[in-house]
Amino acid sequence: MRLYKVALASAVVSLLSVAAGAQVSLNQVGMYPHQEKSAVVEGTVKSSQVSITPKTAVRPKVLRVSQSPWSGKKRTVIDLTSVTQPGTYTLRCGGQTAQFTVADHALRSVTAATLKAFYLMRSGVSLDQRYAGVYARPVGHPDTLVYVHPSAASLGRPAGSVISSPYGWYDAGDYNKYIVNSAYSVGIMLCSYEQNPAYFDALRVDIPESNNRTADVLDELYFNLRWMLTMQDPYDGGVYHKLTTPNFEGFVMPTACRQPRYVVQKSTTATLDFAAVMAQAARIYRAHADYSDFACQAAHAAMAAYGWAERNPRLFYQQERMSAEHKPAVTTGTYGDMFAGDEWYWAATELFLLTGDERFAQVAAQHQPARFTAPTWGNVASLAVYDILTHPVPSAFQAPSLQTGLLSYCDSLLATTPSSSFQTACGNSPRDFGWGCLAEAFGANGVSLLYAHRLTGRQQYLTAALQNADYVLGRNATGYCYVTGFGQKSPMHPHHRISNADGIEAPFPGMLVGGPNPGQQDKSEQLHYPSSLPDESYTDETASYASNEIAINWNATIVALLGWLDASCN
Repeated sequence: MRLYKVALASAVVSLLSVAAGAQVSLNQVGMYPHQEKSAVVEGTVKSSQVSITPKTAVRPKVLRVSQSPWSGKKRTVIDLTSVTQPGTYTLRCGGQTAQFTVADHALRSVTAATLKAFYLMRSGVSLDQRYAGVYARPVGHPDTLVYVHPSAASLGRPAGSVISSPYGWYDAGDYNKYIVNSAYSVGIMLCSYEQNPAYFDALRVDIPESNNRTADVLDELYFNLRWMLTMQDPYDGGVYHKLTTPNFEGFVMPTACRQPRYVVQKSTTATLDFAAVMAQAARIYRAHADYSDFACQAAHAAMAAYGWAERNPRLFYQQERMSAEHKPAVTTGTYGDMFAGDEWYWAATELFLLTGDERFAQVAAQHQPARFTAPTWGNVASLAVYDILTHPVPSAFQAPSLQTGLLSYCDSLLATTPSSSFQTACGNSPRDFGWGCLAEAFGANGVSLLYAHRLTGRQQYLTAALQNADYVLGRNATGYCYVTGFGQKSPMHPHHRISNADGIEAPFPGMLVGGPNPGQQDKSEQLHYPSSLPDESYTDETASYASNEIAINWNATIVALLGWLDASCN
């Protein structure tokens, strides 16, 4: 409950203290005593114009003046690294002021909130006031009466059959549940957990399962994994692409939704993602007595799914074609992907790590990517790379070349920092901004940098990952801390149905919004962006699904990043 009171109070302060422009931007949540710390001031500022109260032994200094490559704006980067004593400080720069906090475990509260947000996004159960506070609500979408769509019909489950598929998380601002995105979300958090088990084992976020013997993060992931198991056809092992209404619901509470719910077409990508994350979960959960039965079930499900994919290697989800052939037509999120090489790679890797069967190593080697890319729901190859590089594997996996690829990728990020506008290893090209960029660029790159640090011990990779978190938490062109309920200026109107419909002024705390998106795919006469510049193309309006929606894959990536940082930076 304390987490909610603090987050709600922070959100109210945010509403009252939003400034017209980001004059001084910095991490609004917290900085570590013995890690790099920076602030960025609009315009050019001299060292003599910079001061801190209470005064410290070493005066902060101007590091450099940067210039935006697309706007031409000049900004001054202020080095605060010399401030090592925990406390709250006021930074004064050329007449502008900003507060910042230095603390041990500076990101623990925001890590806990971003993880607790998954509890608030649970489907099919009521949320009790003891755990949800003011966000308590009755059960919505029990999903005990779900129809098999004609596109998903099988001999064992003909069209119109009724199945039960409860639990899981609402995917984003909408009320549907998608296997592809769920698998990625669970996978990236399991990766971070496995690298930092002591930290996450100690992180309690007050959910109904908190009193058992297992880490809260694993309890929360299990709530979604148990739903995923219901999405597998027991007659053939294939996995339905999603559980959905034909059309998106309006901005109403779950109890007011009236459309029927369907499971739709099985797809190769969804089935392989399912196989991968079930194998990964089976390997990790079998060490926890609370979930030994589930671990066995997950291992069996993973093998069955992989077998279906071998028999159906190119059955991709194409919604428009499906809706033309089968009724009712479906218009909700597609998570379409016409290439399954990365899914084969991830699934074969995880099944090898689970079983030790060399045939999976051989399949994985056949699908090894030519170059490293940061993970997203649509490109999961790096989730396999992460596990290959941190577990014993045979030579068929070519681990040395994979590590070289990861480090080369991370070094290319580091090379952009000296000329960056906000002292970050990301956000220095227009390509870094777009749909979900705060997670899919800043967050995912940050996780990659942390793996580079774990593999080499080089401080520059840890520093760069922390810099990306600083950007998300306030050191950016808009001055927003992009996680709801945190900082002096955070989103109050995310594209999120419950937060819009529940009658509570502040949205759920701990949700990461998508962020600046120069594509502005939602722009209309009623929706106005303050700027079209890549890093300023953001608006805190409910209607802005292109810049202000929330999603489980984005939150999962930021949980993975922030938790790992908090485990490493003290």
